[in-house]
Amino acid sequence: MELRIYQIDAFTDSVFSGNPAAVVPLDYWLDEDILQSIANENNLSETAFFVPNNNEFDIRWFTPESEVELCGHATLASAFVIFTYLDIKKHEIVFQTRFNAKLIVRRDSNGISMDFPIYKFGQCNPPQELLDGLGVKPKEVFKGPDYLVIYDTEEEILSLKPDYSRLKLIPGRGVIVTAKAKKSREADFVSRFFCPKLGVPEDPVCGSAHCMLAPFWSKQLGKAELIAHQVSMRGGVIYCNIKDDRVELKGNAVKFMEGNITF
Repeated sequence: MELRIYQIDAFTDSVFSGNPAAVVPLDYWLDEDILQSIANENNLSETAFFVPNNNEFDIRWFTPESEVELCGHATLASAFVIFTYLDIKKHEIVFQTRFNAKLIVRRDSNGISMDFPIYKFGQCNPPQELLDGLGVKPKEVFKGPDYLVIYDTEEEILSLKPDYSRLKLIPGRGVIVTAKAKKSREADFVSRFFCPKLGVPEDPVCGSAHCMLAPFWSKQLGKAELIAHQVSMRGGVIYCNIKDDRVELKGNAVKFMEGNITF
């Protein structure tokens, strides 16, 4: 069997930055163990697979170790491939997930925007594994699908050297750390995202993390439109816009390479 594969850098305007995702268009769904083996072989934070379904696309996302419910950067990468390489002559596409959620993605001259749900979260007492894994005492901690850990300064975010073996032990998916951006940065807030439990020690730019980050900082800063910088080594930019119980995440993407999978 031979499959087409694209590697796309998402939430960036240039290669070697943003978050790389593999995108594999399919005509029909393959066995799950094959999808997982492809994702493991790619060894990227996410590999996305999609299948045409009437006027929509069914989509699934895999880390090197497991399937996940939602992935922002691989959705952006998939939309980029559809818009750019699959001769889809429209400016809006709909992805249907396995978890009964529809994701609407639009393209304009300024990039690709995704309509995502806002995640619910509340303040909590952090588990000791979280505190030990981060090594720097936070200001506040919230719990939703991930832990949202608040620090006072951007410098604290940049200086973190997590103990991933400890962070693997916490309940939930991963750990988002965030602080208000320093005045010299053209952004409202910065963040990093750690998810060693799913085989992703640090995700370069995590779109779904902003389903918690954007509503948190919208409330803190009193504004609906925000510029987010994920300050991993690769770095990336997400433009966020809160709309009722949804958040629009917007960014750009570029192709790093394309080829064939043969097995």
